Amino acid sequence: MPAPHLHREPTALELAGQIARGELSAVEATEAAIDRIERLDGAINAVVVRDFDHARDQAKAADARRAQGAAGPLNGVPVTVKESFNIAGLKTTWGFDHARDFVAQEDAHAVKRLKSAGAIVLGKTNVPVALADLQSVNPIYGRTNNPHDVSRVPGGSSGGSAAALAAGMVPLEFGSDIGGSIRTPCHFCGVTGLKPTYGAIPSDGHFAPGTSGAPSVLSMTGPMARSAEDLALALDLTCTLPLPRPRHRNFKDVRILVLDTHPLSRVDTPVADALRSAADAAANAGAHLSHNSPLLPDREALHPAYVKLMSTTMAARAPPTEEHPDIGMRGWMRLLDEQADMTRQWQRLFEDFDAIFTPVFGTSAFPHTDEPDWHNRRLSINGVEAPFVDQIAWIGPATYAGLPAVSVPVGSDGHLPVGIQVITPHWHDHSAIALSGMLHKMLG
Repeated sequence: MPAPHLHREPTALELAGQIARGELSAVEATEAAIDRIERLDGAINAVVVRDFDHARDQAKAADARRAQGAAGPLNGVPVTVKESFNIAGLKTTWGFDHARDFVAQEDAHAVKRLKSAGAIVLGKTNVPVALADLQSVNPIYGRTNNPHDVSRVPGGSSGGSAAALAAGMVPLEFGSDIGGSIRTPCHFCGVTGLKPTYGAIPSDGHFAPGTSGAPSVLSMTGPMARSAEDLALALDLTCTLPLPRPRHRNFKDVRILVLDTHPLSRVDTPVADALRSAADAAANAGAHLSHNSPLLPDREALHPAYVKLMSTTMAARAPPTEEHPDIGMRGWMRLLDEQADMTRQWQRLFEDFDAIFTPVFGTSAFPHTDEPDWHNRRLSINGVEAPFVDQIAWIGPATYAGLPAVSVPVGSDGHLPVGIQVITPHWHDHSAIALSGMLHKMLG
């Protein structure tokens, strides 16, 4: 099915510069974004919570700040955020039917920081129920479609976020990631996003309706955009720690481990080709490539450990079931011990490497499915049926070990975009962003 025609819209920094120079006003930028949403979003259904009247008031205030010389780095730039972030006065449901009338009383940390920088928050973007799927559909707001092909998923759980960016509705978004929920939508929609180092950005105000928001041992919130420069700025605005600047200005002598195979997950040819092209481009620019290391942790053992910890975390507030029994304090501590040991193994690996390149997911965006059980879903990979559930093995290591990882578009599968994952050592989020930005400029 054909998608709406996609235009190249300015990045957040480009738009901020235009507003700062007086080439257009914040009001004009906001009205243009609202017009794009109203024109394009019917077929996509990305921006499901709209706060346009309040946004217009924010835009007028942004123009007043500019006139007074008090503008922030995102002054007047229209943005949206994932529906799961609290915004005072707006609904936060996480797609739960029982929470359809829950209204947040306070802005989430990321929203506060974006507003403090002058961003104009137009509304919120769609998610799956409980943020627990790689497509974005729920009983309150319906289904979000991929802007490149509306018969395909945009990913999840930050699917509405990636779709809004890819369609050019807004230049900057904020999502969250525990099972690839930033990285996979970016891969499917052809935009870029960062799952930060664990603990780099507070998750305050990003918790299920009716809970008190105890931080997850795995989940992180992070920026999504159409450029690496926008990711870097959004990271600096929302991170509460001073992060190191990028280690590399180019690929000369960068040590890269390319992981193009996995003991559990196969990869479709267009995804493998995109990864190979990215690695070749880095090598041609001076990088040193390896395809294995004796220090590489056992990824076949890591995957079930990651899935166990993630599923236990996500089911923690639900009644015990046969699939998710109450494991008790000692069982929980064993899970954390396994995670700590594996994290140290990845830290040792990064003594020999500056970055790791991997697929994000084994295929490009897959067709919508109504099958709720991941174990019953199947994918076609090079014409052979493959289990769907095993595909999160690609995003598991960075999440499990708390490493920063950027999903960046570097190729295509026909009319569908293809991204790869750039993983760097703990706290070197800016290095992951910088390397992915170089790749995007060469290949994206």
